[in-house]
Amino acid sequence: MKYAYETKVEIYNKWKYEHDSIYQLSREYGMADKAIRYMVHLADRWGIEQIRHSWTYYSPEFKKAAIERVLVGHESMRDVSLDLGLSNQGTLPRWVKEYIANGYNVIEKKKGRKTHGKEETEGSSSEERSPAERNCGSSQAERDSYDTKRILKKIKCLGYGKREPGKEEIAGAVTELRHELKRPVDFILEAIAADLSLPQISRSTYYYWLSHQDPDERKYAELMKRIKEIFEKNKGRYGYRRIVLQLQRDGFHVNHKTMKRLMKKMDLYGITPRAKYRSYRGNFNETVPNRLLHPKVDEEDHTIAYVRDFNTERSNQIWTTDVSEFHIAAGKLYLSPILDLYDHAIISYNISSSADFKQTTDMLEQAFAGHTKFDGLILHSDQGWQYQMKQYRAILKEHGIIQSMSRKGNCLDNCVMENFFGKMKTEMFYGHEYEFKSLEELKAAMEEYITYYNTERIQVRLKGLTPCEARNQALESR
Repeated sequence: MKYAYETKVEIYNKWKYEHDSIYQLSREYGMADKAIRYMVHLADRWGIEQIRHSWTYYSPEFKKAAIERVLVGHESMRDVSLDLGLSNQGTLPRWVKEYIANGYNVIEKKKGRKTHGKEETEGSSSEERSPAERNCGSSQAERDSYDTKRILKKIKCLGYGKREPGKEEIAGAVTELRHELKRPVDFILEAIAADLSLPQISRSTYYYWLSHQDPDERKYAELMKRIKEIFEKNKGRYGYRRIVLQLQRDGFHVNHKTMKRLMKKMDLYGITPRAKYRSYRGNFNETVPNRLLHPKVDEEDHTIAYVRDFNTERSNQIWTTDVSEFHIAAGKLYLSPILDLYDHAIISYNISSSADFKQTTDMLEQAFAGHTKFDGLILHSDQGWQYQMKQYRAILKEHGIIQSMSRKGNCLDNCVMENFFGKMKTEMFYGHEYEFKSLEELKAAMEEYITYYNTERIQVRLKGLTPCEARNQALESR
């Protein structure tokens, strides 16, 4: 769509002196963001006259030099177009396309209009010519008749099937017609009002929707509805990355930046974590080294750095465990789970009203019940009092499990387990503490979440799979 020079100047002045954003101008004038950005930068660099659309002759040498900057010098077409002062951003891409299609030869076009006589085909009829060519030599009555037909045709095409177009959609079409036909609002609205079979809109209603229109709400209406459904189904636990993956599973494809913008407009934000519970009570017994910490030698500086390695090649290679507290008015519950570092699945867990050693042994018995061979399995934990117990270490030794502990006061050494607790509390506990009237209700909600986490909650690191799906795929591939 071509815009009058006066309109372009008006847009530039609002951007330059009134500091209107590109997004605001795009909504107001119906022009693409990219086109406005190029136009204002062109005027800012070469002067306001440069944005006036006029026919200009470019020599084959000039075109070839510009094309080579793109194809040989690998410069962006936008930068080259701005550097050469091309008034139309699409000029250089057209040159490149024609250059390649013509066997890497520059096409030279001569100035002047094509002759239309006996050779004129049906495709070049007056109704299909550009507005500038159509209006040249035609009477005002003929132009009014043609523009009225265009208006009625566009309004009739609104909506689909039996759906009645809304006022906002009609207002958007009127705005497009204003810029396309260079006609005032009253002319367009009068043409619509003359045909009673068309949906009607008043002048005041049009300007109301003009000030309230959002291009995203028209373009992504169905997508935004689906985003809200996913967000509410998962009780606000999904951020924009995880919703993108869920949509991909459902057959939708959307850019993560677009997703982030749409969720911000809908005021949808994933729940953020709070502070974590610590169970460390001091070093009262013998500890063991961190098996997940590996030395890295810098031969140039002659120094040694220790790097944490949570990567695994198969399931049941490294497990991690910890205890976390859930505190409500009715009392406290303690969760003690075991998590597999391969697929982040919860292998077993125990929920108890007291963080005693029996809770830890019950958790281990559940984990051992589903497995017979451990093949050098590493069970990692922090230096909590439970894991320093001689009985705990004896149980692991009996099953051939290698014990590993985080360094003193270093929560990052067990960050995978800490990360799970943070997700769980953020998504089902924080902000809902007063909704649980009893410990039984809280325990039921915790068990429901762990089942949801294992079987329904997709993860970015697993490329859109749930922990159970990733675990089953790994076991089937063995």
